[in-house]
Amino acid sequence: MNFKIAVLPGDGIGPEVTEQAIKCLKVVGDTFEHNFTFEEAPVGAVAIDKTGDPLPEATLELCKNSDAVLFGAIGDPKYDNDPSARVRPEQGLLKLRKELGLFTNIRPIKAYTSLIDRSPLRPDRIKNTDMTIYRELTGGIYFGEKKLNEEGTLASDLCEYSEKEIERIAHQAFKAARTRKNKVTLVDKANVLETSRLWRKVVTKVGESYPEVELDFLFVDNAAMQMILNPSQFDVILTENMFGDIISDEGSVIGGSIGLLASASVGDKHGLFEPVHGSFPQGKGQNIANPVASILSAVMLLEYLGLNEEAHALDCAVTIAIEREIVTEDLKPGSRFGTKEVGDHIASLLADEGDKICFDPENIEYGKSTII
Repeated sequence: MNFKIAVLPGDGIGPEVTEQAIKCLKVVGDTFEHNFTFEEAPVGAVAIDKTGDPLPEATLELCKNSDAVLFGAIGDPKYDNDPSARVRPEQGLLKLRKELGLFTNIRPIKAYTSLIDRSPLRPDRIKNTDMTIYRELTGGIYFGEKKLNEEGTLASDLCEYSEKEIERIAHQAFKAARTRKNKVTLVDKANVLETSRLWRKVVTKVGESYPEVELDFLFVDNAAMQMILNPSQFDVILTENMFGDIISDEGSVIGGSIGLLASASVGDKHGLFEPVHGSFPQGKGQNIANPVASILSAVMLLEYLGLNEEAHALDCAVTIAIEREIVTEDLKPGSRFGTKEVGDHIASLLADEGDKICFDPENIEYGKSTII
């Protein structure tokens, strides 16, 4: 099969980790006889420097005319440290989400057995953690009307949601739960916010169409606490934009590094796949960035394209690499493996074993990879 992938490496370490994801996708293509065509375009700070626009029209058009988008990271200190900057890298990503109609952000969070001791939480608390956060992405306070008085002393941001916006992501969350442990937890602040009360009303109604799925509710402050006290209780978390932004970053530390956290942003027609971590400009060009989140984002991209066997194989290659501790320094201080070496190892595992990789991981020769 033929697939056109728009590649938006972005800023900082974005190009480095994206390169490793592309490397793995190319191996998937060779192994499973697919043809992936990759076309690159600027976004974020690099796009501002080139064109004055964080999302050039040509970049947007490329994304609209591709089967999927592989995204790196955005952000640069010269913009991040200047609150008065009128054009900012993150404006490009927000506009891209809106223009492509990417209303659902999906963030899987799990604790790898071999990395449990790397988490700041006690092993007994994070054991068996395997959750997915469904965050609404194009509504709420981030996109609401913003006001600032002439004196610059009074500001407001409007949080607004419609029944339709809530319904469409709620259905996605319930459908996902049916393939997992049949539980959805709605995270809101319904004791205070009118928007949260609407969320509860609509989600409860949608839940009636999924009688096999248990639905419960948590206020966001309690949810943040429960993610630390007992994260394994969660299956699918459903929430609005800002709350999802916060608790998914909180959840990222459960596994020991934000460098493990992948994400998908999907709508009715388009899908964008990116690591959750930022651009980490201090690590740019040093071969120290963890590429696993970007590679796992490529796994989600394959699933989105309906290539489930291929996605499972790449996911297994990642798991084997982690179990062998072929990881970057954020997961193993003093590790001799950098961004490129970890990517090479995962790609090599997949190339050597192909679709058999998930069935006999014990039989893969430890010395077989090109970098061992």
